[in-house]
Order: sequence, then structure tokens, then C-alpha cells
Amino acid sequence: MICPRCGFDNLPGNDDCTKCLVDLAQLDGPNGQDRVQASLIADHVSSLHPHQPTIIPSNTTLEDAIRLMTDTGADVLLITSDDAKIIGMLTERDLLHAADLFPAGFSTHRVTDHMTKSPATVTPDDTLARALQKMDVGGLRQLPVVTDGKPIGVICVQDLIRHLTQLCRD
Repeated sequence: MICPRCGFDNLPGNDDCTKCLVDLAQLDGPNGQDRVQASLIADHVSSLHPHQPTIIPSNTTLEDAIRLMTDTGADVLLITSDDAKIIGMLTERDLLHAADLFPAGFSTHRVTDHMTKSPATVTPDDTLARALQKMDVGGLRQLPVVTDGKPIGVICVQDLIRHLTQLCRD
């Protein structure tokens, strides 16, 4: 890496310039090779304008959850504790699994029995690459956006795809 101060050509991986001892570590961040890579590295989750979350308390029944999802068109419900912090999420996939396991009377069960506990989350300041990585590793289609553990939004894989395809069009 070329030192911006003295112009010395340092060995790759040096944290300090061998000649003038200026800190080079801050210059050794990832660089995007194109607009899509640069956006994934630099842009934040907030740039996707997360959707308003549909939040339910932990004592909600599956029947009420299904009704709420049907009425609002929500793909995911975020379950919160008494202090409004996220403790789980319930997706359409979770409901199908519950119906398969408990065909008779499953709707009287509590959402806490079938939710994804302690779901992966992101903050508005996380990078798009971080959100994409969490979705990929967890096999997630939706990802809650939180501040101080409290849900403030939801992003979905379609939001990321829409953002990336817009970059390709521009």
C-alpha cells in the first residue's frame, strides 16, 4: 500500500508506514469493484426504508395471529415482551408447520410455542452486506430492524433485490 503521506510503497498488510509510521490500517477497508458491491459495503439498512412492523404480544393465540396476518397482509409478525423488546417472529412458514404438527386445535396455541425465538436482527445503521449475510446464513426472507432491541421495521429479500436491480438499471 502506498503511504498517502510520504508515498512509500509498503508491503501489503502493513498497519503503519515503514518510512514515516503513519497509520495505514484505516485505509485498508473493503472497496467495491462496481456500483452493486460499493452499495452493499457502504449503504445502510435505513436506505431500504424498512416496512412498518406488525407487532403482537407474546400471549397472542395462533388464531388471532392468523386473523391479523390475513387482515393486514403481513408476511411476518414480530413478538415482543412486556418491555417492547423483540423475543421472536412468526412467519407464514411457522404457521404451516404448526398446522401440520397439530391439525386439530392448533389455533388455540400461543405464538410463543411456534415462533422463531431470538431471531436475527439488524439495526438501521448496519450495512446492506450485513443484512444480506444474515438473510443468507439464516435462510430468512424477512429480517426485523431494531433499535435498542425494540422493533422499528422489517426488511425483506425483495427490498434488497429491488435496490440492487435499481443500481443495475441506473
